[in-house]
Amino acid sequence: MITLFLIGIGTGNPDHLTAEAAKAIGEADLILIPLKGEDKADLAGLRLDICKRWVTRPEARIETFALPVRDPATPDYLTRVSDWHDSIAQIWQDRIRAHLDAGGGTRIALLVWGDPSLYDSTLRIAERVSHALPLRLRVIPGITAIQALCAAHAIPLNDLASAVVITTGRNLRRDGWPPGAQTVVVMLDSGGAFCTLGAADVSIWWGAYLGLPEQMLISGPLTGVSAQIVTERARARERHGWIMDIYLLRKPVAAP
Repeated sequence: MITLFLIGIGTGNPDHLTAEAAKAIGEADLILIPLKGEDKADLAGLRLDICKRWVTRPEARIETFALPVRDPATPDYLTRVSDWHDSIAQIWQDRIRAHLDAGGGTRIALLVWGDPSLYDSTLRIAERVSHALPLRLRVIPGITAIQALCAAHAIPLNDLASAVVITTGRNLRRDGWPPGAQTVVVMLDSGGAFCTLGAADVSIWWGAYLGLPEQMLISGPLTGVSAQIVTERARARERHGWIMDIYLLRKPVAAP
């Protein structure tokens, strides 16, 4: 039986690791690290830095693999993502089998940005692998970008007794403000979905590279700071070659 550890590592700051996560990394026989292209080499580098800090067993192996890209020729988004997950699962299977065939141990780990349970597909990919290999899955929760954002701005996630909706930039563009929500957290935005709202009463708390030395924070009335966020985001992406950002939108509490 293979034990597959999916380890939440926070937003890239090594200090975000929990004691449980550090222990799991230290016990792994094989750690698989994806490479997402030259522009995102920093992401792999941050994972490797974490491994250098917590991997102490000389027999432990750290392997990188090239992450496949989604096929732009597939028009349907969900089909395109599902096919992409199939390709990643096949790579995991091949790497794990090769490791075991070489006499490696059965504790396999992947370091997951943020938390494996929230807007991350690692669990779905692991399910595919479990159809081909005998897996026992262990999920180690991590600090989410939502927690890091609220902490950086020193704000609570929700207003008193009000609802919070967590969604994506794609959904915000398509559907607008979620019905019944006082607060909306937006993840996986390719940039500027908040500009489609045009709501004068909405405030925004935006952050990028949370927990890292490059951390950026902007907050204020949406209509007053949206252009600034779009500009600064584009500059940061150009400067670093990649960006991970998240934002919280909030409407004022209605008068009783």
